[in-house]
Amino acid sequence: MRAGIDRRTGKVLTSWAHCAQSISTILTTVIGSRVMRRTFGSDVPALIDRPGNNSTFVLFVGRTAAALKKWEPGFRLTKVNVLQMSGDGRSAFELVGDFYEDGHLGIYGAPTRVSAAYDVAGMLVRAA
Repeated sequence: MRAGIDRRTGKVLTSWAHCAQSISTILTTVIGSRVMRRTFGSDVPALIDRPGNNSTFVLFVGRTAAALKKWEPGFRLTKVNVLQMSGDGRSAFELVGDFYEDGHLGIYGAPTRVSAAYDVAGMLVRAA
C-alpha cells in the first residue's frame, strides 16, 4: 500500500491521495534542483510566464506526460483538461488517468479511473 505524509498537515496520506501529492511534487520540481536526484522533476516550471495559448498548452501536456511516465509508476495519464486559462496568468488544469494502487511495486492489476485538479503553481486543488 502507498503511504506518505501530507506536506501541509503532517497527517498520513495513502492510496490515490498520496499519488496526487506526488504528481504535484514531480510537476513543480525543476530538473537539476534536487541534489541527490538531479534528473527528478519536470520541464513544466520552464513554462511559467509563457503566453496562455494553444502552443503553450501542447508543451504543457507533453512535458507533463513525459515526467509522469518517468517518475510516477502508479499513474497513467489519459487526458488533460484545462479548467481555467486567463490573460492575467491564472490557470488550472485537471489530470485524468488510471491509478494502480501497487504500481510503485511494478504490479499493474485493475486500475481505478481518477482525476486531480491543480492550480498554476502546481498545487493540488482536488483529487477524486
